[in-house]
Amino acid sequence: MTDIALASYYRPVRHPCLFDAEPLFAATGLLIGLSMTAILAAMSLDSRQFLGENVWLKPIKFQIALTLYLLTLAFFARWLPVGMTARRSYRLYSGAVIFAIIAELAWVSGAAMYGTASHFNVTNPVMQGIYGLMGLFAVLLTSATLVHGIAIWRNPRTGLPAALQLSIALGLVLTFILTVVVAGTMASLPGHLIGTPVTGTTVPIVGWSREVGDLRAPHFFATHAMHAVPVIGVLAGTLLPHRLATNAVWAFALLFTAFVTASFAGSLTGLPLIPEFQTR
Repeated sequence: MTDIALASYYRPVRHPCLFDAEPLFAATGLLIGLSMTAILAAMSLDSRQFLGENVWLKPIKFQIALTLYLLTLAFFARWLPVGMTARRSYRLYSGAVIFAIIAELAWVSGAAMYGTASHFNVTNPVMQGIYGLMGLFAVLLTSATLVHGIAIWRNPRTGLPAALQLSIALGLVLTFILTVVVAGTMASLPGHLIGTPVTGTTVPIVGWSREVGDLRAPHFFATHAMHAVPVIGVLAGTLLPHRLATNAVWAFALLFTAFVTASFAGSLTGLPLIPEFQTR
């Protein structure tokens, strides 16, 4: 094969627009982001509280998280194998992922509208059945990171430096593995807190307990492996030689996994990630 042919074979397919590579994920992510205006309006008009928070706060958190999730996948999709997103099997799969996401948002928003719990709500057989179904939908929507991660990992035509390609693939795969383990365990328990808080002291913005174990903390970090690991890939690829950059990505991925595992284990034993320091 000539040099020209080789250059043609390994030339990456570039998608300058977010909508070019994965238009369904990109469009849905943007629509979910825009729909936050309606929920913010509901929050301003509806002052009802549930467990000390405005009933519409959880839907907003889900909208932010899922908007970021879908737009990140749409951005990374430019490095999927050529033609993958055009296959009928993939279109059916991606459609199922979007259906699961919409169902999750409808479930959380519906619970907010009725002023009741969405998660851990097993007060009757109907709610118990819905909660179990939403758990399956959560696994389905998270599986997109595994599918994309493996496909990018195996794609020889991304045109990316090895360290960056590895970091994107590892981040996506770890997001699925870590999230399923942490979220699956959390869903099997009566709630996300391990222990009984006394004063209700929490970490600002995220709301994690500073008194007892809170499984939302490791869950948060698990879902953001898809962002954290690629950042290290960019830095390592910029600052380090080729081989050292790849090794740095592997090292960070292992350290990140160890951190999530340690925070998960600590939460299960009732230890807060950021404890409250009391002065005498």
